[in-house]
Amino acid sequence: MSRIAEVFRKLRQNGEKALVGFVTAGDPSVPESIEIIKEMCRSGLDVLELGVPFSDPTADGPVIQRSSGRAIQAGVTMSSVLGMVEKIREFSTVPIVLFSYYNPILAYGAAEFYRDSVRVGADGVLVVDLPPEESDELTDEWGSDLDFIRLVAPTTPVQRMAKIASRATGFIYLVSMTGVTGSGGLDVSAIERVAADLKASCNGLPVCIGFGISTPEQAARLCPIADGVVIGSAFERIMETCPGSGAAAQVAELVSSMKKAMAGAAIG
Repeated sequence: MSRIAEVFRKLRQNGEKALVGFVTAGDPSVPESIEIIKEMCRSGLDVLELGVPFSDPTADGPVIQRSSGRAIQAGVTMSSVLGMVEKIREFSTVPIVLFSYYNPILAYGAAEFYRDSVRVGADGVLVVDLPPEESDELTDEWGSDLDFIRLVAPTTPVQRMAKIASRATGFIYLVSMTGVTGSGGLDVSAIERVAADLKASCNGLPVCIGFGISTPEQAARLCPIADGVVIGSAFERIMETCPGSGAAAQVAELVSSMKKAMAGAAIG
């Protein structure tokens, strides 16, 4: 059983939901980024999404765009990100999902990316702009020890949901709204209907909801309809507005608040 599957199994057994936290690797620098991640893991993070900085993101809002810019300016590359995974493994067993656009992986090399990701201790990968019809050239190079997380949009037809889910492992990432990360206007009723359709199509694979979730109250409201929630822009906003050593403490405090609110939410 993969590390991701084991985490969701334990959470389900305990009646809990997963807090999946996204941070851009190397923002604002590799040492500071590792310290922030260390505090997130200590504060109860269940799954880490480690974003590979990219110069031309299409799904990311301004906050995460700027975080990628800072990391790129600091010299962070795919090799740097993989090196960070190796360092994180020295202090944590929290599952790590590499969150990337396809271009950095293609430039690195599909076989090399798979080999090095497994070697350093990554558990999964999510490629934002790679639909199932185009992903064989990447995943044909892989074995079974790196989960491939697939995305489903709120506008995805039910038949296509089933097709996407059949090609996924680890969990399904359900985008909560049309738009980019960090957007406002979360409509829980609308996403509840989409989540129900997706759960009926994914053969028990965990469903995590992301985009537009920034407060403990919002995370708690989604717990009854999801197996986990994904938080990203809220963490990166702290790093942007609180540079220096204070960022790690504030991010850790938000992780703790999210987990506490989610623990008290109704079980779905």
